[in-house]
Amino acid sequence: MIYTEAVKQLKKNIPEVILLYGSENYFIQKIKDLLVKNVLDEEENLSTYDLTETSIQEVIADVETYPFFGERKLVIATNAVFLKAKSDKLSFEHQLPVLEQYLQKPVDYTVLVLIAPYEKIDDRKKISKQLKEKGLVAECNPVKEYELKNWIMNLAKQLNISIADEAFPIFENELSTDLKIIESELEKISFYVGEGGTVTRQVAEELVSHTISSSGIRLVDAVMDGDLAKAISIYKDLEKMKEEPIALIGLLAFQFRTILRVKLLKQKGYSSGQMQKQLGVHPYVIKIALSREIKLPVKRLEYIMDQLTETDAMIKQGKMEKELAFELLLFNLIKQ
Repeated sequence: MIYTEAVKQLKKNIPEVILLYGSENYFIQKIKDLLVKNVLDEEENLSTYDLTETSIQEVIADVETYPFFGERKLVIATNAVFLKAKSDKLSFEHQLPVLEQYLQKPVDYTVLVLIAPYEKIDDRKKISKQLKEKGLVAECNPVKEYELKNWIMNLAKQLNISIADEAFPIFENELSTDLKIIESELEKISFYVGEGGTVTRQVAEELVSHTISSSGIRLVDAVMDGDLAKAISIYKDLEKMKEEPIALIGLLAFQFRTILRVKLLKQKGYSSGQMQKQLGVHPYVIKIALSREIKLPVKRLEYIMDQLTETDAMIKQGKMEKELAFELLLFNLIKQ
């Protein structure tokens, strides 16, 4: 069951056993917040465990203990390593038959939440099958790139604001698929535009916070466009964010190296999916690189990589003051 379906289900009825798995902490935290709000009458009835430190049999002992305050208790146990294909080595043993026996007849005064913050769990294991049969299982993995616009629209709807079509690329380019940051940025903007307001491209450009990664992409664009004034302006913004020239050279090197590798793979007939597997980067990185490689010949990219390498060495060897060296690098890249 995907996250949205799980939330709808939990708003109607909260079962005694819930499994959350996936690497998107935003979804996991949202469901935890929902459960705390709807299950607990008293804060004392919340227990949290780390299953790399506490055995499942100890957790179940707490689950079966009647609450001292209120009618129901909530027990959250994270890092369910025994659900992975290869479990981590621990100093103790998880006695899974205890959990299996509990799943046959869970108590009605406790909600047990197991969290496996991994992209996948091993569906072949007996315990995984029992959890899916006896409880609610929610997949909490990151949204796909093609789903991002709908998520932004839904979050904006919750804040009672709307987003103009031309503003969406700002959110997508600056914030990628980090829903926690997107939600935070939308909340900030909602105070500016007011209830029922519309987020225009201008508002988004002025108010959306620039991340280090997105600023690196903007810096690449400025170099490609031959806009030295814009490149220097972005660099000064990064300086204010306490970014060192050496780190920025690394950031540019990653961007241009990825563009070069994507270009070469494209020439070999690789699809974007194959490129993503080959390079081991986020699909969004491949998308950005593909949109840029068209504008840059291989020789130009090789020249840029040489300039980055030379400037890096020059700074590390103390041959030139680092800030001046980086500005000169931008000048050389754009002049060429």
